[in-house]
Amino acid sequence: MRTMEEFPHDIRSIENTFIPMRDGAQLAARIWMPVDAEEHPVPAILEYIPYRKRDNSRGRDELNHPYMAGHGYISVRVDLRGSGDSDGVMVDEYRPQEHEDAEDVIAWLADQPWCDGNVGMMGISWGGFNSLQMAARRPPALKAIISASATDDLYVDNMHYMGGCLLADNLSEATVMFAFNSLPPDPEIVGDRWRDMWRERLEGSGLWLETWLEHQRRDDYWKPASVCEDYSDVDIPVMAVGGWADGYTNSIFRLMENLDVPRKGLIGPWGHKYPHLGVPGPAIGFLQETVRWWDHWLKDKDNGIMDEPMVRAWMQDAVSPEPSYADRPGHWVAEPTWPSPNIRTETWRLGRYQLLPEGKDGQPSPDVDLLSPLSVGMFAGKWASYAALPDLPYDQREEDGGALVYETEPLQDRLEVFGRPVATFEVSADKPVAQLAVRLSDVAPGGESTRVTYGLLNLTHRDGSADPQPLEPGRRYTIEVPLNGLAQVFPRGHQLRLSVSTSYWPLVWPAPEAATVTIYSGGSLELPVRAPRAVDGELRPFDEPEAAPELETTLLDAGTHDWRMIRDLETNVSTVEIINDQGTFRIEDTGTEIHRISNEWYSFRWNEVNSVRGETQTVRRYERGDWRIQVDTRTVLTSTPTDFVINAQLDAYELDEKHGDRRVHSQNWQRTIPRDLV
Repeated sequence: MRTMEEFPHDIRSIENTFIPMRDGAQLAARIWMPVDAEEHPVPAILEYIPYRKRDNSRGRDELNHPYMAGHGYISVRVDLRGSGDSDGVMVDEYRPQEHEDAEDVIAWLADQPWCDGNVGMMGISWGGFNSLQMAARRPPALKAIISASATDDLYVDNMHYMGGCLLADNLSEATVMFAFNSLPPDPEIVGDRWRDMWRERLEGSGLWLETWLEHQRRDDYWKPASVCEDYSDVDIPVMAVGGWADGYTNSIFRLMENLDVPRKGLIGPWGHKYPHLGVPGPAIGFLQETVRWWDHWLKDKDNGIMDEPMVRAWMQDAVSPEPSYADRPGHWVAEPTWPSPNIRTETWRLGRYQLLPEGKDGQPSPDVDLLSPLSVGMFAGKWASYAALPDLPYDQREEDGGALVYETEPLQDRLEVFGRPVATFEVSADKPVAQLAVRLSDVAPGGESTRVTYGLLNLTHRDGSADPQPLEPGRRYTIEVPLNGLAQVFPRGHQLRLSVSTSYWPLVWPAPEAATVTIYSGGSLELPVRAPRAVDGELRPFDEPEAAPELETTLLDAGTHDWRMIRDLETNVSTVEIINDQGTFRIEDTGTEIHRISNEWYSFRWNEVNSVRGETQTVRRYERGDWRIQVDTRTVLTSTPTDFVINAQLDAYELDEKHGDRRVHSQNWQRTIPRDLV
C-alpha cells in the first residue's frame, strides 16, 4: 500500500455532507478530493451502496477512495436511502426510488464548484449493479462506468435463482440485508434524531426474503432493472469485471457481446472481491487500471487503454481440489472481441459413461433412470465465494457417487477451454417438477476430481423462465443446460468428467417431490476450445496491487470461523454448519467498536426432500461511549410440497450496563408462499 505523500495530488476529506433529493430527503456522503479542486475542478467518481460508509465499508473505502482522489478525482461514497446515515427506509434493492436518488446525486456532483461536470460511477456487487442500471438511465453527467461482480439480468445470474432453481444464497443474501436494514444511523452524524430514524427502519424495511420468494419466475419484478432488456439503453463506455470463483461472471460475456459502446471485460481467479483485494490470487493493480480508465474517458487522455484487447482473463491451470486457495496458478490470455474468432466449439458425444470426441467410435449411452441422494451437493461450496474461506467446491468423488458420470479417456494433448460449455440431453421425468445439476470436473491421474464449472436447470424452465410449464410425466424433452463460463487448462493425461444429478443441496433447494429423471441415449457436451497464442505472452503485465493506507483498527476479539459437514447417523440428519463470528474491532478514527456474527445451517434428513431446512442468525453490535446498540435476527426457511415457509424474528436493543439492556423493538414473521413450479 502507498502513503498519501506518494500520490500525485494532496487530498482532503469531508467526513459527511448531506446531498438533497428532489423530495426533500437527504443522502449522506463521504467525499475525498484534491486540495486544489475548487481552483482546478476535476471529474467525480461515485460509489453508491447501502453498506454504511461510516463503519461497515469504511475499511475498503479508505483503500479505494483516497487513492482515486490522490490521482486527481473527486471520490464519493454515498449511503443509499434508508441505509447508513441517509434519510428514509430501504424496502428492496434496485427499485425506482434508488435510481431517482442516484440521478439527483449525479446531478448534484456535476454542479459542485470542485467538479468539472463529468461523473463516473463504479462499484462491486450492489454498486456494480446500479452502475449498469444508471448507465441505462442516461443521466447527462454520467460519462463512463466500472461494474464489478454484477449482472445485466437480475433473474438469470443473481444470488436468487439459477436456471429457474432457487438458490440457498437467496436466504443468505436476504439475511445480510435483514441485518443491515435494522441498524441505526450514527448519532455523531445525524444527531438526536437517530432513534426516530432507527425506529422508522425497524418498523418499515420488511422481510425481503418474502418479496424474492414471491417472484419465482422471470416476471416484471426482475425486468425493469435488468439492462439486458434493451442493451441499446447503455450509451457510455463500460468496464465489466469479475472472477471465476464469483457467481456473476457470465454477464461479462453477454455485455461484451451485446453492448454497442466502448467496453472492456476483465476476469481473474477471484471471488466476490475487487481485483486488487482478490482472493484466490493473484491480485492485480486494479486501482491503477481504474485510473487509466477514468483518465481516458473523463479527462480525454490518450493512454492506450482502448488499444488493448476487449477481453482479458486468467487461464487457470489444473489444481488439486481444495475449499480455499491463496492463489490459483495460471496465466493471462486476451481476445480482441467477443465472441472471439479464436475460439471454436468442439462437440463431445455422450457414450456409454464416456465423453467421446467427434469421429471416435464408442458404445452409445444407455437410458438411465436417475434419482440422486440429497447428499449430492454437500461439497459444492457457495454459489459465489465471498471471502474464499472454505467456501469453494471440494473433491467431487463423493458427489459423483450419487450422479450419472461421463468421462473422457486420458487426454493425449493439453486442452484449453474458454467460454461457456453447453450440455444437451433428452430427458423425461416421473413428476411435474424436476431439476438437473450438471458439473464439469478435471480428473487428475491419481483420481482427484476438481470441479471447474457447473450449470443448473429446473426442467419446468426448459423453454425459458418467463413462462415455465410443468413436465408431462413420461414425455421426452430435449434440453440444454448452459454451464458457467470458465478459462481452464486440462493437462495431458487428465480426464474431463461430466456429472449429472437430480439434486444439489444446499446450493439449490430441491424439487417439491423426489423426481426420477430418465436420461436417454445420446446427448452431447459443447466445449469452447481456445488454441494457445503467442501474443498472450506479449500482453502488458498488470502492476502490483496498490491502494491508500489501511484504516487503523484495533482487534479486541478475534472471533471464530468454522465450516463443518455434520452427519448424525442416529437421526439421519446431515448439516452444513457455517459459523462466521467476525469478532470485535474498534475503528480508531471514530472510536466505534463493532461486533459481527453471521451463522448459517443447512440440513436435511435422509432423502426426504421436504425435510430440507435453512437457518441463519446474525448479531450486530455497535458501541461508542454511551451509544451502545445491538440487533439480532433469525430466519428459518422450510418447505412443503406446495409451499415455502418463512419464520423470522428481529430484536433490537439499547445496551446500558448501569440500568440494564432495553429491547426497543421486537417483530416476528410467519409467511407461507406457494411454490411456483420451483
